[in-house]
Amino acid sequence: MAHENVKRDMTIAEIMVKDPNVVPILLSTGMHCIGCPASQGETLEQAAMVHGIDIDELMDAIHNAE
Repeated sequence: MAHENVKRDMTIAEIMVKDPNVVPILLSTGMHCIGCPASQGETLEQAAMVHGIDIDELMDAIHNAE
């Protein structure tokens, strides 16, 4: 199941509501900010930058996940 509906400019909170199946992908990359208050206003791209994760690689992982 691909997650094409997840965009880099969505907040972590939006992603968790729209496609909660992405959470394990985020956790596997070391993004344990799922419950963090910053996740309410931080975009996926911002979170990736803070965690030193390449956003393009993360988007590929999300969009190609089964």
